[in-house]
Amino acid sequence: MEILPDSLPQDAGLQDIKPRRIVEELDKYIIGQDKAKRSVAIALRNRWRRRRVREDLRDEIAPKNIILIGPTGVGKTEIARRLARIADVPFLKVEATKFTEVGYVGRDVESMIRDLVEITVNMVRSREEVRVMEKARFIALERMLDILLPPAAPRSVPEPGTPEKPLEVVPRQDPASSSTRDKLRKMLLDGKFDERFVDLEVTESSMPIMEIFSNTGMEEVGINLKDMFSGLLPKQTKKRKVKVPQAMEIMAQEEAKQLVEMERVIKTALETVEQSGIIFLDEIDKIASGAGSGHGPDVSREGVQRDLLPIVEGSTVSTKHGMVKTDHILFIASGAFHKSKPSDLVPELQGRFPIRVELDALTENDFYRILTEPENALITQYVELLATEGVNLSFDDSAIKEIASIARQVNDRTENIGARRLHTILECLLEDILFAAPDLEEKTVSISADIVRKKLDQIKEDENLSRYIL
Repeated sequence: MEILPDSLPQDAGLQDIKPRRIVEELDKYIIGQDKAKRSVAIALRNRWRRRRVREDLRDEIAPKNIILIGPTGVGKTEIARRLARIADVPFLKVEATKFTEVGYVGRDVESMIRDLVEITVNMVRSREEVRVMEKARFIALERMLDILLPPAAPRSVPEPGTPEKPLEVVPRQDPASSSTRDKLRKMLLDGKFDERFVDLEVTESSMPIMEIFSNTGMEEVGINLKDMFSGLLPKQTKKRKVKVPQAMEIMAQEEAKQLVEMERVIKTALETVEQSGIIFLDEIDKIASGAGSGHGPDVSREGVQRDLLPIVEGSTVSTKHGMVKTDHILFIASGAFHKSKPSDLVPELQGRFPIRVELDALTENDFYRILTEPENALITQYVELLATEGVNLSFDDSAIKEIASIARQVNDRTENIGARRLHTILECLLEDILFAAPDLEEKTVSISADIVRKKLDQIKEDENLSRYIL
């Protein structure tokens, strides 16, 4: 059965989306930050354009990596994450501070490429399992019929001297058995056996846990040892008594895994990573030389930058699935750059991030829009959460404006954590309602500006309380 084409289609993992459409999609979830949205939209469209230039020039066009500069909570990570979802491409978020630094043992820089490959292999395999699921369900149906109607017992060995019957290349079907099987199949499809239990042998996925304590660069050893032992050790099975529909689903999942051709899945995944992968490097300002004081930390941070440079610049990384070239992976870095600036990065690394976009700090009006406009707005989330308890929660427009005003004031007086302040304020405001929701007799709750002020004003005015609670 054909699972995947011999080669990846030219635009696999990159949808034909115009920059204007990308920005419109980002606008559904992220308020403001128009410059950043335009930059990532252009970068994504350029990848689509590169796949259409003549072949001898295609490899020469390097991705235009981006640095997003702005305080925490203004939407840097959300822009990158939503961009990957829109384009339907592999995405990995990683903190730059995780990696190996001089003075302590961190993670190997190449591990982010291995992690991206694992994500992509799982993504491609899941899609292929969905594609073959119809055939897997058909096979599972036949297996279930074998359980419900076991095949006839094998014929006994003839006694010596008994004349042998002619060999049948294709065994003849017993008409009565075939008719019974057809009837059972119809009953099974009609749900007549849904309440019946069957004994099913299920493969246990558990295996011995092995921890390897080693220097950096050895993460792959643990993975390879795990794969080796999983192949050597016999698979353990156990019998479970389950209902017929659940048994059919378990068998269909097993058959789908067997129908997927992993060699082609891996080939597709590796090419998708190379041509369409996006890695989001968060907290890159923390490894800039101006982020701290003293020679030790500066040397340490520069060491991380030197380790990152070949990956961002373009190199070949060995993974358990094969070699991966990083030349055309798109890197989006972000940082607040409060104590440092992009020019504090080593010059070689600066050159690999030619596009720099400064995100705006959020205003009171932005907070109001964040609470009300996005498809996943915080107000909508809390309304839907309480609706599961039968509680009809509503907010006056004046209440939402008051929440936005308090968020701005607390950010100004304490640390500015951007839109994340709205989460803490709403949790504090709705704590009593969320706790008592299952037992409320009055199922309609309306939040007004007076209620917001009564609940939060005392905390807001006390700076110490604000730091701890809001």
